[in-house]
Amino acid sequence: MYPSNRLQRTPIYQKNFFQEINNDEQAMELALQLAQLGAYWQEVPVGAIVLDGQNRVIGMGVNQTLYGHDPTQHAEIVALRDASTFMGNYRLPGSHLYVSLEPCMMCMGALLHARLERVIYGASDPKTGVCHSVLHHEQYAQLNHHTTIEGGLLQEQSATLLRSFFKARREKKR
Repeated sequence: MYPSNRLQRTPIYQKNFFQEINNDEQAMELALQLAQLGAYWQEVPVGAIVLDGQNRVIGMGVNQTLYGHDPTQHAEIVALRDASTFMGNYRLPGSHLYVSLEPCMMCMGALLHARLERVIYGASDPKTGVCHSVLHHEQYAQLNHHTTIEGGLLQEQSATLLRSFFKARREKKR
């Protein structure tokens, strides 16, 4: 049983859920707003949204691993659960996920299982990113589903948010 998604009680969620997004930059800006909310909650600042085929927001997520005492509560997974619950199906063909940080192996596996059409990320993750950094998912032709992956959208804003979060965390430990 997962703890209630506290994100659903926030104004950013209530204002943006099922709203139409006009372009990739606007989608990533919403993911970055969610990441900032995660930082406010003292979670690693990663935000994600899922758009349906008509570019409407059907899922949103922020990292909630600390809050949920659950290592699987990454922003992408939270957004997928939100979208899947809303759509009544774990498969989300034609949907796009925007996330402020390159997905890890766990998240990429879930994204592939959901049959997303596209995954767009902001900052690269040289330690755990499996889209283009540590691994290159497209090298694995034997996977039964492939999705289009694009990286670097609003990369600097995403990376700056992460750097400032971890810098503040290190300074607080001193």
